[in-house]
Amino acid sequence: MILYNTLGQKKSEFIPHTEGKVNMYTCGPTVYHYAHIGNLRTYIMEDVLEKYLRYSGYDVTRVMNITDVGHLTSDADTGDDKMLEGAKREHKSVMEIAKFYTDAFFEDCKKLNIKTPDVVEPATNCIDDFINMVSALIDKGYAYFAGGNVYFDTSKLDNYYVFGNMNADDLEVGVREDVDSDENKRNKTDFVLWFTKSKFEDQALKWDSPWGVGYPGWHIECSSISIKHLGEYLDIHCGGVDNAFPHHTNEIAQSEAFLGHKWCNYWFHVLHLNDNTGKMSKSKGEFLTVSLLESKGYNPLVYRMFCLQSHYRKPLTFSYESLDNTAKAYDKLVKRISSLKNDGEVDKAKSEELDGKFREALDNDLNTSLGLTAVYDVLKAETNDATKRYVIEKFDEVLGLDLTKAEAEEASDLDSEIEELIAKRQQARADRNWAEADKIRDDLLARNIKLIDTPEGVKWKKIN
Repeated sequence: MILYNTLGQKKSEFIPHTEGKVNMYTCGPTVYHYAHIGNLRTYIMEDVLEKYLRYSGYDVTRVMNITDVGHLTSDADTGDDKMLEGAKREHKSVMEIAKFYTDAFFEDCKKLNIKTPDVVEPATNCIDDFINMVSALIDKGYAYFAGGNVYFDTSKLDNYYVFGNMNADDLEVGVREDVDSDENKRNKTDFVLWFTKSKFEDQALKWDSPWGVGYPGWHIECSSISIKHLGEYLDIHCGGVDNAFPHHTNEIAQSEAFLGHKWCNYWFHVLHLNDNTGKMSKSKGEFLTVSLLESKGYNPLVYRMFCLQSHYRKPLTFSYESLDNTAKAYDKLVKRISSLKNDGEVDKAKSEELDGKFREALDNDLNTSLGLTAVYDVLKAETNDATKRYVIEKFDEVLGLDLTKAEAEEASDLDSEIEELIAKRQQARADRNWAEADKIRDDLLARNIKLIDTPEGVKWKKIN
């Protein structure tokens, strides 16, 4: 498999640290509000990556954090904690906010067929781990105490800007004029590992530490949680491109200083979902959530397909017109698949040939657009329906579009409707209402449903 690696800005063959096993980490949500569909584009593409790695035979362990403390409203270590902001907005406790929006996030994931990671760890579960890591960084000379807080000293690194040549606009680096506003920092790129009350008197969640009562900085949690559950070597770290700097840059700095060796080999970043005003966010325009799309009549899996039609490394522009086009394409595809017959034997040689085309697409930097094309190629292939159905079911283990499940649900509804009409026809015949009985039979025939009267009762079958 070839993957684009942000670390080096090029495609390269994916080779895990341990053969056959993949340690994968995903930056989870800050649970102070609903996830918008731009956030969820990233989780959809990470889900496809995980499922394709499993499809390819790897033993995958995926870990995700839940940020329920320490994520400030500015990358400059200034502003309110986002969790405190959410609690004030809704007049609830921070932990009530965290529980509500964590549940809401995973409910959205369920609707989008995003698999729950093997390990999901809230930051507030790991305070002792963070304290131990910060203490070790101080002991190794990579961190210092100033003004009541603990900072990572970026001047100790040979290369802080590890993602070097990426487009600054993509990384949202900018000039970051406000980053040197903290007079306690020795260098403008230094970042906080542990805050104390000298920074925020009104912080809702705080713990005892060797440096005073306080709470962890945002960046330390991902490093610590990953190392805790996946060990010293991480294969793939995932996240939205806006996390690459400074969050992932800081993760690499502190993790490799702590471990004394390279930490993660592959960095997988998903580009933004935009609307017609630019990057989608919670603070402008219509706050687009999965629930909002549902209220407008869209199946959440239509949004998943909308994302899969584009490459994860390209910005994607959302519009309802585009989503409408995807909805039509999805419905048409499901109907075509539902028309496939269940009889016949699977042609193993042909299924392997078709599977090869799908793998070729996904092996090329997770090209989901060509992966969808492979589904249409199956429908056009010179082979029987049993083979087509088998292959599409396999592809859908990765695509997660319920291509055959949707058909099964549709068929179940159809079965109930037909049985109900047959019962009405039987009652009409019992009442000697031959005209009504014939009408029901003819209406079903017009829908390619043939009724067969047998000694055991009325049977039916679909005809072409």
